[in-house]
Amino acid sequence: MAVGIVRTMAAATPLAFGYKACIDTNRFEGLVLALKEALGPSSGLTSDDVDVEHLTRLMQDYDSQERKWMEFALGDESRGYTRNLVDEGNGKSNLLVLVWSPGKGSPIHDHGNAHCLMKILRGNLTETRYSFPEGEEERPMRVISEKVYTENEVAYMADELGVHRVWNRGSDFAVSLHLYTPPNVAKGGCHIFSPDTGKKSHVKNCGYYSAYGKKL
Repeated sequence: MAVGIVRTMAAATPLAFGYKACIDTNRFEGLVLALKEALGPSSGLTSDDVDVEHLTRLMQDYDSQERKWMEFALGDESRGYTRNLVDEGNGKSNLLVLVWSPGKGSPIHDHGNAHCLMKILRGNLTETRYSFPEGEEERPMRVISEKVYTENEVAYMADELGVHRVWNRGSDFAVSLHLYTPPNVAKGGCHIFSPDTGKKSHVKNCGYYSAYGKKL
């Protein structure tokens, strides 16, 4: 069954996505449960416990064409992006749907010593990776790589690989699915970096725009 994306906006109301039709089988829910099962019980988690390859395969095997994730994809064109909580994975992770406004993106940031998997659900996103700043001298941050990820592609990021920013260079909204394990950023925040000086600052509140399909 074909599913279309509808963009709706009322006066003084954040822009949100909706879906026109239901699907017969909710494979998105199956992905959520498979990720939770793969991460296991909530006790004793460290970032060393995570089988990144298995989680990556689960994300790759999910076909975003189903559009069932649309109920979580609440966007706001006044923001660079929105963070929409889908699941907390037995306390071992955060699974989020991020909606990226056209021409906007994230600051350069780290991941609080956690694993980050990103799957593109709609549109394209550009990821730019930088090396961590070294020493006290202020200088422009060094770009390691830049890549455009397209629908259904999966990216992996962790602090040992550097820091990054993600950007929607398109003219329409983009949507991505993010798995963070452990959920360190949600609990303790992260650092953002100035591209011109490398200077970092701590962001304590990496909160949610919505949780379980309900705007906060």
